[in-house]
Amino acid sequence: MGPIVLLALVPAAIPNSAWATPGPGPSVTEVDPGTSAKADGDTLSASAAGVVVFDHSKNGSGESAGAVVSTTSWTPPACYYAPKHTPKELEAQMKQVWASSAPSHEWALKTQSYFLNGKPHKDFNKDKEGKGYWWDAYVTEGREADPGAQDCDEMPFWVDEGDAPPADAPQAISPEMLAQLAYAEIRVPPTKVDLAPEGTTKVNLPTWAWLDTAEFKPVSVTASVPVLGLSATTTAEPVSLMIEPGTDDAVTYPASGECEISDGQIGEPYALGKADETPPCGVKYLRSSGDGSYKLQATITWKISWTSTTGQGGDLPNGTFGTDQDVVVQEIQAVNR
Repeated sequence: MGPIVLLALVPAAIPNSAWATPGPGPSVTEVDPGTSAKADGDTLSASAAGVVVFDHSKNGSGESAGAVVSTTSWTPPACYYAPKHTPKELEAQMKQVWASSAPSHEWALKTQSYFLNGKPHKDFNKDKEGKGYWWDAYVTEGREADPGAQDCDEMPFWVDEGDAPPADAPQAISPEMLAQLAYAEIRVPPTKVDLAPEGTTKVNLPTWAWLDTAEFKPVSVTASVPVLGLSATTTAEPVSLMIEPGTDDAVTYPASGECEISDGQIGEPYALGKADETPPCGVKYLRSSGDGSYKLQATITWKISWTSTTGQGGDLPNGTFGTDQDVVVQEIQAVNR
């Protein structure tokens, strides 16, 4: 069951509505999720990305940057409720729907009672014009096919300016919800580690691994709802590197394969004179890769936290992002005399 999406200019395209009983029913206008929205007289205007605005100026960038994946089963919300209509906007749109052939008679009576006839709202709350908004469902960009996008299936509800949304609307936008939406926008650099020896190593030879920490600094995205004066910033900070050699015939350093960040550094660059030392972060291959190579996977774990303009904040599940790189492993050739 999805949000009531009213396509005011194309009544024939109105989809089924889960709260229509029975038969098809429209939903309130669906704007594309993600950019700014502002009140302009009787209009709550929204541009191509909707009521939530994202500031990516401190985010990771580049073609190879990628989204972090939660280390738990948690995912950012696929839908949410936020301001979407002024009373006059909603009135104009619903009257178009009622005049069309799309809704069933029962659905039309139900919605007229709800919005127009005082059960519980009267005349679309036009007496409150400029004093609040009708909140309705948005689907998070890129999550349209997600089953969770159908969870926001309630009728639009009214919220007076300055008031919190109803407690029984758990998907209503809030500082933490904004932080979760910003989580989905986080992009981090690819995790290509420096190796010594580089590219080609030898069987039973410890290979040192480290990261150029200059490329792995904290990144952040801010999500805000200008009409509510509300924003939250989500920050990702690297905390560890996981090395997976690409074969079971290998030993990692440390044995867990997880190299913790220390003094702002992950791993330690190899230097002359360290050949007999055990690398703090690295791998030792026990078998040749033959005519091919092993796919070494390096994955950074990022600690995710958030702050907001309300003073609220906290942690969100850690995220990971990893990349593969080829490592050729050769046998050490011995000369028999």
